[in-house]
Amino acid sequence: MRNRNGRSGAVPGAFPVSATVSFAFKRSLAICRKMGGSLKPRSGATGKYKVRSHFYAPPPEFDGCFTSFYHLELSVEDGGTVSDYLLPEWASMRFFAGAKPWACIPGSPPLTDTCFGVTGPTSRPTQFRLGASRCWGIGFLPLGWARYCEGEAASYANRMLDASTNAGFAKFEPLSQILCDPTVSVEQQYQAIVETMARLTRPSRSEETVIRIHKALIDEELASVADFAEHAGIGLRSLERMCKRYFGFTPKLLMRRQRFIRSLTSFIAQRGSKWSDVMDDHYHDQAQFSREFREFMTMNPSEYAALPHPFLDSFIEARIRMRGSAAQTLDRP
Repeated sequence: MRNRNGRSGAVPGAFPVSATVSFAFKRSLAICRKMGGSLKPRSGATGKYKVRSHFYAPPPEFDGCFTSFYHLELSVEDGGTVSDYLLPEWASMRFFAGAKPWACIPGSPPLTDTCFGVTGPTSRPTQFRLGASRCWGIGFLPLGWARYCEGEAASYANRMLDASTNAGFAKFEPLSQILCDPTVSVEQQYQAIVETMARLTRPSRSEETVIRIHKALIDEELASVADFAEHAGIGLRSLERMCKRYFGFTPKLLMRRQRFIRSLTSFIAQRGSKWSDVMDDHYHDQAQFSREFREFMTMNPSEYAALPHPFLDSFIEARIRMRGSAAQTLDRP
């Protein structure tokens, strides 16, 4: 990304990678301050833990549909738990074998006691708590939403659902039986993902338009919604409608989320940097950036920087090496 010092948060090259991090400390676990309220800025672990993550690039026939297929293993001593935040992102499905997560997005009820969860596109953080478990994650890019998901993405925005009770994702229930089974090997589970996605894919009449919009969205030069529409080759009203249908938010909010994620992931990737070093060029000043940070992460930049991030930091480092981008929302279609 471009920032005020001309540095880039992306690392060239992409290949599957495993990341292992071990760290011990004790912090209070995160909870929602109240239903529909903000999150207390807390994260950490109740015991010594180890995170192992492996990213799988989706086969070429799925180009543009998925961010990645990733597998994560978390071990925590003495029955402890780890808590952290997920950044605002595209829609995703997660499958758990072992401990089931507690997760909360401000404004939505917490999701608990499910091994197959769906998160819609988000513009706020997801705070989660998890014990020893194995997890598969599948992220849908907007084209993937067009080919695989039912309904308008905006209707799922900033929501977490138990997929087993949601008609729109019932077709993935057979896959969950495999991915949530700890006796099935990782290799067999990956193959089940590939076979399921190949079987369920369906063409969409909007595919070309969705791809043009997505390519325009990740252009760091965009300065206005009018620029966005011009780059996408589409009218303003059509852009608004298509963004809500397949991207989950209005064009303006999507642009704001892009510049925020570019800034935050650059801060994470460039250890020791200052916020002023990584602010995107489109921010007028640090006060504007702080307001945006509060809106997207429900805390101040200084509060976020002071927290431990047992999952996120290592996850982003591994993702940069594999995908060349630090977050889902920065992936190219």
